[in-house]
Amino acid sequence: MRGSNGFGAHPADGSATVIHTVPYYAQWASPDLVPAIIGGTMRAADDPLWAEYGAKSPQEYEWWSWRLCGMACLRMALGFWRHPVPAPMALAAECLEAGAYVKRADGLDGLIYGPFASYAERRWGLHARSRPRLPGGEIPELVASGRLLLLSVHPSIRELAPSPPHRGGHLVLAVGTTEDHVVIHNPSGFPGHSQQFARIPWKVLDRYYAGRGVELGLGAG
Repeated sequence: MRGSNGFGAHPADGSATVIHTVPYYAQWASPDLVPAIIGGTMRAADDPLWAEYGAKSPQEYEWWSWRLCGMACLRMALGFWRHPVPAPMALAAECLEAGAYVKRADGLDGLIYGPFASYAERRWGLHARSRPRLPGGEIPELVASGRLLLLSVHPSIRELAPSPPHRGGHLVLAVGTTEDHVVIHNPSGFPGHSQQFARIPWKVLDRYYAGRGVELGLGAG
């Protein structure tokens, strides 16, 4: 992993490896508790760090924390490009206002890519592009150019499950590539295994990847 003024890794030796030095945020306040929360052995409302999420109550935190993988990805990107990193609930409120989330009585629609990309450009001055079609073959070139990519994958990618029921439904952030892998930060990954700089073999990515996402970059170009 090679740095470039703190803004990423761009190998100068012609190798296929490009891994950006992106900070990690889970979609829950306590990354070490993710296995217990996902496994159902503890409720998210019992996370002792719930207030750091910006929620008004443990119950509000519990409801939102299951749904804000996209805000975790945005926080990572903001930290990478040295922007302030607001609490997840503050970002979620802005995305609700921008139409990137639509709250219903029985759930939440989103992350809706078009409004989210417009919000990211307007609010944070980022290059942001909704990619309803984002072939896996484009990922290495985009990452090498300095982009970070929100990718829609099935959440079982955290365990490389052999037979997910469908593709998509969860957002991860592509932060690097190698000849054999895409390297991701997974907001619902497991500590020491699939949270930070997790390597997903290209040959199994299509098992989870829905072929869509959001392209983020520094500046509006």
